[in-house]
Amino acid sequence: MDADFNIYTTTDPSHHHHFVSLHFLQKTRRSLLALLFLFLLLLLAYNGATVFCLQVAFPATSSPEPRSFLTDNVDGESRKWPSSPSSSSTKTTKRSSSAKMMYALKEENPLSMPKTHLLILQEPQSLMIPANNFMVSVPKREQNHLPLSKILRSETRPNWFPTRVKQFFNSSSCKVQFFMTWISSLNSFRDRELFTVESLFKSHPNGCLVIVSNSMDSVGGIQVLNPFLDKGFRVIAISPDFDYLFKNTVAESWFNRLRNGDVDPGEVSLGQNLSNLLRLALLYKFGGIYIDTDVIILKSLSKLRNVIGAQTVDLETGNWSRLNNAVMIFDKGHPLLYKFIEEFALTFNGNKWGHNGPYLVSRVVSRVKGRIGLDFNVLQPMAFYPVDWSRIRGLFRGPRNETHSRWLRGKLDHIRSQSYAVHLWNRQSRRIKMEEGSIIDHIISGCCLFCDSPASEVVSSIVQG
Repeated sequence: MDADFNIYTTTDPSHHHHFVSLHFLQKTRRSLLALLFLFLLLLLAYNGATVFCLQVAFPATSSPEPRSFLTDNVDGESRKWPSSPSSSSTKTTKRSSSAKMMYALKEENPLSMPKTHLLILQEPQSLMIPANNFMVSVPKREQNHLPLSKILRSETRPNWFPTRVKQFFNSSSCKVQFFMTWISSLNSFRDRELFTVESLFKSHPNGCLVIVSNSMDSVGGIQVLNPFLDKGFRVIAISPDFDYLFKNTVAESWFNRLRNGDVDPGEVSLGQNLSNLLRLALLYKFGGIYIDTDVIILKSLSKLRNVIGAQTVDLETGNWSRLNNAVMIFDKGHPLLYKFIEEFALTFNGNKWGHNGPYLVSRVVSRVKGRIGLDFNVLQPMAFYPVDWSRIRGLFRGPRNETHSRWLRGKLDHIRSQSYAVHLWNRQSRRIKMEEGSIIDHIISGCCLFCDSPASEVVSSIVQG
C-alpha cells in the first residue's frame, strides 16, 4: 500500500510537473468542448427560429384592392329608376342579403383566374397578396405606370390647353365631342385601346375626339393616331393643364396639396385615380362624352344628355345598386359634375379600390336623388355594361355546340338592340383570347373601320389575345 501511495505522492519534480500539465490540458479541453457545445446550441436555436417563425403581415387600415364578391349597396337604401313606376305598396318583410338577385357584381378582380385554354400571354411570375386573411396568388401585372413626376406634369403655357381644345372642336365642325384620358406610357396604348377609337368613329363619323395625355401628345402619339388622321377622322392628343381644369373647384386645393406632398397618393395607381378626377373636370369645363379606353361603342350616343350608367341592379326591386364612370355624358357646368369633383377632393382615399371612381359616383347620386335642379338620368346596365366583369369571358368564347350557338346569337342580338356600348373590363379580359364565332368576334366585325385594308392589323392582337 505504501508503494502504491508513493506513486501519486512522490516528491520528484519531473513527475509533479508532468501531472500538472496533464491536468491543465484536460481542463482546457473540457472548457473548449463546453464553449463549442454552447456555440452549436446557439446556432441550432437560431436556425430553428428562422425556419419555424411565422412572418405575420400587419393589415393596413384598408386593403388596396378589395376582393369581396358581395354587392355593395352604397347607403343601404333602395334606388329607383327615374322612369320606373312606383310600387303600390311597400314591402315590410325583411329580406336576407342572400335572397337578393343581382344583375351583376361589383368591379373588382376575382381572387384567382382559372387556367384555361382561353388564357394567353400569361406571365410566369406571380405575386402573393393578402385577401380576407388568406394568401392569394395573382399574376404579376405589367408595369406601365409612369413615374409620379410625369403623372403630375402639367401644361404651363397660360390658356394653351383650353385654346387648343376649343379650336379643335370649333374648327372641326364637330357634331359630338368626345374625351378620353391616358395617364400611362405611350407603348401601353395598344391595339385594344385603338379599337375603342375605331368603334367611336365607326358610330360617330362626324365626331371629334380629344385624348388628354402627356405621353400621347408627342411625335410618337401622332404616329399611333395616323391611321385615323389619314382617313380624315378628327382626333388629337393634348397634354393636360391641371391648374386650368381644377381652377375654381375644390379639386384645385387638393391638387396643390398633392403636388406639395401633403396628400398620400395611396397604393392604388395614382394615374388611375387622377383619371377619375380628370374626366369629371373635362366634362365640367367643356361638356361632352367621356369614355374609357376599354369601351366598344355600338351605336350613336348623340341623342343622350346628362346620363350615367348603372353597373348593377337588384332584379327583385328594380333599383340600381352600383353606378360606373366608364361612360358619362353631361352638359358643360352640370351641377352633378361639380358635386362629383367636390366628393373626390373631400373624401379622397388612395388605398381603396374604386373609392374615387364607381363608388364615388354611386355615393353622390344616392345622396342627391330627387333634388330639384339636378337634371340627369341613370341608364340601366344594358346601356353600357351589358355583361358584368365576372362574366366577360363568355363574350370571347366561341360556340361549343348547336345549343350554345343559338344562345350566343340570342345574346348578341340582345346586346345589339339594347346596348349603346360594351365595357370590356380590360383588367379581367386583357389576357383572354377571342375565339372565332364569339360575341366579341361578331361585334368587332360590325365596328371595324379598317376591316378590308392593311390597317386591319390594328385589331390583330385582339384576335391573338
